[in-house]
Amino acid sequence: MSENDCDSPPMYWTIHGLWTDKAEDCNKTWHFNLTEIKDLLVGMRQYWPDVLHTNRTKFWKHEWDKHGTCAATLESLNSQKKYFSKALELYGKLDLNSYLLKLGIKPGDTYYQLGAIKEALTSVYNVTPKIQCLSPEKGEEVQTIGQIKFCFTKDFTLRNCTESKVDSYSAHENMLFGTEDLSICNDTLTNYPSHVQLYE
Repeated sequence: MSENDCDSPPMYWTIHGLWTDKAEDCNKTWHFNLTEIKDLLVGMRQYWPDVLHTNRTKFWKHEWDKHGTCAATLESLNSQKKYFSKALELYGKLDLNSYLLKLGIKPGDTYYQLGAIKEALTSVYNVTPKIQCLSPEKGEEVQTIGQIKFCFTKDFTLRNCTESKVDSYSAHENMLFGTEDLSICNDTLTNYPSHVQLYE
């Protein structure tokens, strides 16, 4: 993606999705309906924004079609409202932005050892999240944090993250939502940027 594709990206962590272990569409006949989540829209726009597309519902539609229809096998997630509400609730409980600041991990020009960030997060949550990075540019040695994943059991208890099928996205999806360059971070020098500036 190019810098011009982003429309006022927020300066805090936002939601990418709430995913099951299945990485395929589960019910192609259960279409996304914005009216079912109309009372969630303020929170959705703030904490689950689509900074890559002018049609703000495209990202939510995609997440529902691919992941929400799979998650709906659980009674606690068996409607669009329950699915999106639960994601917002978990985001609020995790409070990642606040905890990182309390741990002294601040976005900016400071570099961190990835292991130190993992240890700090593990000390707060008592589980190990999965941190994904953008690889260093040619000639550079520093990777950039791009995504932090937290894993839950079916009853929404935090658990350690392990490899799963949900990590294997199609090339089309990765390109559509700007995640094609993300991979598991190396245990090396890591940048936690205040903003990401990408060049074509």
